[in-house]
Amino acid sequence: FATEQIEITKGPSSTFAGRGSSGGAVNSITKKASTAYNFGRIDAAIGTDEHHRLVLDYNTPISSNIATRVNLLHTEEQAPNRDGIERSRRGALLSGLYDNVNDLRIFADYYTLKAEDTPDLGSYFDLDTRKPVSDIPVYAQNEDFLNSDVSAYTLRTEYDISDSLRFYNATRYGETQNGYLSTGARGTVRHASDADAPGANTITLSTHQGWQDVEYFASQFNLFWDVEAADVAHQLLFGVEFTDEKVNNGVYNITANGATNCTLSGRGGVSQGYCLLDPNGQVYPQAGSIIGRTYSKGGSDALFNAQTIAFYVMDTAKINEHWQLFAGARIDNIDYSNDVVSGNNNLLYAYTDHFYNGHVGVVYSLTDDANVYLSYATETNINGGESDLGANCGYGGLCGDPEQAALADPETVENIEFGTKWSLLDEKLFFAAAVFQTTKSDVMESVGDAYSTLGTLNTGENRIRGVELAINGNLTDKLSIQASASLMESEVTQSVNPQNLGLELSNFADKSFYVQLRYQLTEDFAFGGDYTYKGEMYGGQPDSAAAFDAQNGYY
Repeated sequence: FATEQIEITKGPSSTFAGRGSSGGAVNSITKKASTAYNFGRIDAAIGTDEHHRLVLDYNTPISSNIATRVNLLHTEEQAPNRDGIERSRRGALLSGLYDNVNDLRIFADYYTLKAEDTPDLGSYFDLDTRKPVSDIPVYAQNEDFLNSDVSAYTLRTEYDISDSLRFYNATRYGETQNGYLSTGARGTVRHASDADAPGANTITLSTHQGWQDVEYFASQFNLFWDVEAADVAHQLLFGVEFTDEKVNNGVYNITANGATNCTLSGRGGVSQGYCLLDPNGQVYPQAGSIIGRTYSKGGSDALFNAQTIAFYVMDTAKINEHWQLFAGARIDNIDYSNDVVSGNNNLLYAYTDHFYNGHVGVVYSLTDDANVYLSYATETNINGGESDLGANCGYGGLCGDPEQAALADPETVENIEFGTKWSLLDEKLFFAAAVFQTTKSDVMESVGDAYSTLGTLNTGENRIRGVELAINGNLTDKLSIQASASLMESEVTQSVNPQNLGLELSNFADKSFYVQLRYQLTEDFAFGGDYTYKGEMYGGQPDSAAAFDAQNGYY
């Protein structure tokens, strides 16, 4: 409701977006006040499953130099065929503009969003049928919640120093509070000692929970300079950026007041548990109150802080009507600390590091409407960069002891891409194609506590090769299309576990396809539809090989 447009940069993008942008960066451009127009708009929608949505967008100039804009959102809905699973959003964006018309523009805005959901964690994988169980009963408990509160203040300044020199600053302060208490479900069997139905198939319930308070400050200064040297036109960008991120993670104190109703076996041995299905395989009455939890907010178990200052320079040089070169370099200096609780022990991870990244490429224009290009780019991320994971290294948190973390290499990504872009049908249709290879090195693998003896936190390497096609625009005066397709191949090329070599990456779809068609029947009426396809994905932890059954030869 507060977004004007979204820009997606594919491939490693640390020069543009800093650490952690392995697959690319998404830039969500916020709606801004303008003195150029005066309008008010209301969008309303109703639908099945209690869906309703109301959005207000109102922009008004107060004078020739000052304008304000208000965006408001209220929406609620239930999940289809999942009674009791609900979602709610309430948000506002208040923005203002001062424009002296000549050379100075100042934008200021305040954004807030309150999201309240009843979470539904989905189904589970059946090892016998080798498919996710369909039509799983609703198992969320009455006390489950997934809430987020967001607020952010942003100030942007644009100043035209001259026709060829422009200054830009963006400064933001924000806070986010997240919290969740949700129920998981998995298929199992009652233990042989179960009093009601020994050995019967059932669905057991589990608890997942946590909270997170985030506070961040960021300020970016850019200087754009258009200059010509030796008959070459340069578009130069010089920049400096400072960010301060603080994340406080914790858990809730939870008491299960409901009586256990089944006997189960697990890693800890035989225990009493909570089952969704009764001895006859039917869902228990009042299924939402089986566990009967009460909870309160507990203490924190990880205090994450990362302060980064970055310097970067980029250049786009037009050599002649056919050749164009582009390049950029960036250095990030990070001061990192993470005070975590691991195994009832407090560990303080703290270190400083420098990251160097860059991109370079060349474009050759075949005609005014077609080109080919070749590009190379890199990305860097710190070990422990996933701020909500503490010492859970299997999912991107910290591994080993604090000294190991300080000495560890960062994860690095490099991408090489060759592609072409065409403008067709008198600039009404756009076509692009690219082949690429992305390699992620010094990957922190999931090896449990083995890093204590390995002495390193970076033992893996993954590689993805692929081809992508895209087309969008107008096929006719009335029919428009957006379509994209990709075919990729992932492979683990290095691993502490030799059995992982050559395997595919977990949670990775090697095929995907999307198409949307829209037909403008009259000036006042249009209709359309879309189709999305995603190939198979295999289970496992992030950045690791997919789980593979070597005996039977399948994932």
